Amino acid sequence: MTAKTPDTPATPETAATAGTPGAAGKNPDPIGKVQLGTGGPEVGVQGLGCMGMSFAYGPTDAQEARATLERALELGVTFYDTADAYAAGENEKFLAPFFKAHRDEVVIATKFALSIDPNDSTKRIINNDPSYIRACIDASLQRLGVDVIDVYYMHRRNPQVPIEETVGVMAELVAAGKVKHLGLSEVTGPELRAAQAVHPIAALQSEWSLFSRDIEQGVVPVAAELGVGLVPYSPLGRGFLTGSFVSAEKELDEGDFRRQQPRFTGDNATANAALLEPVRTVADAHGASLGQVALAWVQQQARARGLAVVPIPGTRKRTRVEENTAATRLELTASELALLDPIAARVAGDRYADMTFTSAGRE
Repeated sequence: MTAKTPDTPATPETAATAGTPGAAGKNPDPIGKVQLGTGGPEVGVQGLGCMGMSFAYGPTDAQEARATLERALELGVTFYDTADAYAAGENEKFLAPFFKAHRDEVVIATKFALSIDPNDSTKRIINNDPSYIRACIDASLQRLGVDVIDVYYMHRRNPQVPIEETVGVMAELVAAGKVKHLGLSEVTGPELRAAQAVHPIAALQSEWSLFSRDIEQGVVPVAAELGVGLVPYSPLGRGFLTGSFVSAEKELDEGDFRRQQPRFTGDNATANAALLEPVRTVADAHGASLGQVALAWVQQQARARGLAVVPIPGTRKRTRVEENTAATRLELTASELALLDPIAARVAGDRYADMTFTSAGRE
């Protein structure tokens, strides 16, 4: 890795050559590729989470965000993640021009089932009803400006609706040519197994990082057994693992989603910031950033767990996507992995104020 101060955002010069010593002034080779699920799409080994480009993380520069999409594609990122819940569909609309310009080069993933309570922005509504799903797919296709969605996820599960029924309706969308592959988000191992019995699932999206490892006990083994790809969201701990902030309440904008999350506020935030020291130790050894170490850890879970793993770190800056993709070339040693291993068990606070919406909340 090219030497770089761990807590300092990458510059265009350092990031463009990260992982390719001696290649100053040149772009690195594109990142590798992997297949998501049995019969699923081939994608870059790292994707791009697009939520923050127009939602949840405070003000954004639309021009820079669009440039980031283009830069990511240049670097071999082909898997782009959005959802109808992000800014009530506006995120899908924002991405539409990019997708139209590069339709044959990109794999589009979007989601249904989750919406924000119009009367309380801190509350979420989950809807898995068949009629709702059928309406959602048509609305997303229209907003995205495409004829078919490559990976269509159930964003969250409503336990009142049998998952077999939900996946059955999703399978109808595949038969109708509106969707190519199916995905699920935040489901348990048994729920994944029940879904797979109805229709092949290409990808399971759940939070997975050095700070969030609850899926490893029940979900990851089932995904590996069934040949389902894992798509970790928030692999950088929503930015906390990069060292870019400590207290969400004191450092982040009023409208930033992270101000609602227990582990980033109050005494929890202070305690969790101290857990970054082993990450700094490993980063210093490689001349890498904290974020690159966190991403490398997630990427290496593919080999350790025996399944495809395609993390989708979110960013709206070109320098960050350059830094993030360079992490695919960083190899952590066994001793470094052992140093990082205890972190998650010591994290203070849940990843959401209401964990019932997650797989961990139902296990």
